Amino acid sequence: MTPPRPRRARLSVVRILCVLNVSPESFYKGSVVTTREGFREFALRAASEGCDAVDVGGRSTAPYLATEVPVDVEVERVVGAIKAIREVVDIPISVDTFRARVAEEALKLGAEIVNDVTGLKGDPGMLRVVRDYQPSLIVCARESKPNPGKPPIDRVIGALEESLELLSRVDFDFRRVTIDPCIGFHRYPEIPWYVWDLSVIANLKALRKLGRPIAIGVSRKSFIGVVTGREQPEDRLYGSLAYTVIAVLNGAHIVRTHDAAATRDAIRAIEGFKRFNVSLEISYP
Repeated sequence: MTPPRPRRARLSVVRILCVLNVSPESFYKGSVVTTREGFREFALRAASEGCDAVDVGGRSTAPYLATEVPVDVEVERVVGAIKAIREVVDIPISVDTFRARVAEEALKLGAEIVNDVTGLKGDPGMLRVVRDYQPSLIVCARESKPNPGKPPIDRVIGALEESLELLSRVDFDFRRVTIDPCIGFHRYPEIPWYVWDLSVIANLKALRKLGRPIAIGVSRKSFIGVVTGREQPEDRLYGSLAYTVIAVLNGAHIVRTHDAAATRDAIRAIEGFKRFNVSLEISYP
């Protein structure tokens, strides 16, 4: 008799989206998995560590790296990972892609979430795919046209409003939409990217005006290296956890991370204040 496959345990109100990079080009080499057995091991570990979903990416989207790969390669990587995950564990799967064909192939295999870092602006075919399949959707902030002079959080909100307007044109169910400020992706000459990222995290609550859950990914990103002096992504765990805590306190509902167990504990530590009815107020003199 085949034993039942493990299921994730829901341990937190804030959900954890665990990163599975199947792209050797990714900025954090410690997150890269490229073999079937590796995918299976990752999936089992993700379930045991309390992940609410696995986010599978077949190409790096880091804006400061040469990351272009043919769409056929991205499809092959993503499909292989999803099939291996499904062999061992029942857990929702997100596909991290802005390409319509990759998203469609993943959804055909049972992926439930599309995470588009371009906010549906990178591939005109993506709107058709999300209309036809109606997956859960993470739309990230990407400006169609830069708006210098406005504060970063206002520009993020404007970019997200553009994406929501696109979805309204194809009659997409907005209850399936989560918004993401896209930390690490906004690089403009008028403002250092790390100042942009810090400013957005500090003002994350402003995204609530859009009426949708907020996702955020700060895990091991380059702004943490600037702030902490940790040049290598491998050395940025503690900074990642600190900024995760700040993001959750400022309203994040979903955290995308390379480090599930440590992130889970950080989130549960924050939620302990609410669980035990202890007021938490943070202020500076």
